[in-house]
Amino acid sequence: TKVTVMSLLLLLLAAIVVFAVVLVVTYLTYRRLYDQLQFKPQVLHDSPVHVKIAPRSPSSSNVPSIKISHSLPEMKEVQPDVSPDVAPKKVAPHRQITLPTVPTRHLTFQRQLSHRLDLCNTVPFEVCNIQQREAHGTVGAIQPELYDMDGGNATDSGRDSAELTSITTPCGKLQFTLKYDMDIEGLVVKILQAKDLPSKDFLGSSDPYIKLYLLPDRRKKYQTRVHRKNLNPVFNESFVFAMPLEELRHRTLQFSVYDFDRFSRNDLIGHVIVKRLYELCDVTHEMEYIMDIAGVPQEKVDKLGEVMLSLCYLPTAGRLTVTVIKARNLKSMDISGSSDPYIKVILVCEGKRIKKKKTSVKKSTLNPVFNEALVFDVPPENVDDVNLAVKVVDYDRVGPNELMGCCAVGTLAAGVGREHWLAVMDNPRKPTAQWYPLVDSLPAELDPPRTPSVTCLK
Repeated sequence: TKVTVMSLLLLLLAAIVVFAVVLVVTYLTYRRLYDQLQFKPQVLHDSPVHVKIAPRSPSSSNVPSIKISHSLPEMKEVQPDVSPDVAPKKVAPHRQITLPTVPTRHLTFQRQLSHRLDLCNTVPFEVCNIQQREAHGTVGAIQPELYDMDGGNATDSGRDSAELTSITTPCGKLQFTLKYDMDIEGLVVKILQAKDLPSKDFLGSSDPYIKLYLLPDRRKKYQTRVHRKNLNPVFNESFVFAMPLEELRHRTLQFSVYDFDRFSRNDLIGHVIVKRLYELCDVTHEMEYIMDIAGVPQEKVDKLGEVMLSLCYLPTAGRLTVTVIKARNLKSMDISGSSDPYIKVILVCEGKRIKKKKTSVKKSTLNPVFNEALVFDVPPENVDDVNLAVKVVDYDRVGPNELMGCCAVGTLAAGVGREHWLAVMDNPRKPTAQWYPLVDSLPAELDPPRTPSVTCLK
């Protein structure tokens, strides 16, 4: 009996639901037919609304004529001005078209910037900026003056002070020999000894060794053994660069003398640059030369202080990581004798600002410790054209922030900045740290002005 009663109740409930659905469908159908008979156009949310705006009267000057709403469900239907004998036109719904986002990775800088609308950070390109681009020159060359094969006079005598590019005082002398071996078709370089090297350790000595490059190719390099605590090391080591004899007309030999340091990055003592190798080497016997070692320019660090940076480049990912470790002996900028420093790193490509990133502010200190990593996307095809401008800035809550000092990293930088960058490129995927002395300002190609640039974007 209970089962029968429950079955009857369920059947009654189902009948009520079906009846209600039939009523709703009937009402909607009737409503639709009524609207069509009355020639009343249906307003859709996807269709544009035609509004007839009456001229504004003086009495309604304070009342806005149209109020734009961005919430679609609350839009009110507006009766258009339609005569009863003319059927309303069916308007196709408007659809919003969104351009696909441009992947910021795996594209060159100019292709990325062509889709940016932020003109302040956009690199100028296209035809309207040809003159501005030419004014900045070519970026990324490794000291083109070193490859000038037309300047200077050379002799074929036994001991000769051949071409040397230096703007600093000598840091000792390097003795070596050159010979082109026709049997093995290679340039044989023999490093004999170095004399009167400067001391780099606190004990008044150095641990020197030498790296050899045949520019402009820096991938092929050789290195001598390290001589412990010796300012006049005798090497007597030979190295062979295999190449045709005619190729020497376009090559430059570079010796880089380093002081080995077990606990930090090795210190660069100086360079020896040998140009016009085709004329200076002989195919019958060894030609011996003694040349001055050009020291690295040392900036004064007592006034502005130093900053330690660690760089690491991942070629496969196209990612350059700049780790700001710490700074020391910064200049006091406040009345209290302290500062609120933070560090700003600017990525520069072909004389244009590409990206800028900052660290956090360290309050009331002249020796801040940051340990913050700033990551930049640098594709492998652009890595030779980029430089970094690093600025130490004092944060001021009231007035403008003040520059405390700056330094540069890259192929256009001088001294430590260039050597650090080349060491990072020679050792990818390996973090390399270096102390940088701060200077008052940077050259224009390393620190371009921050001005809005007009591009040919449509």
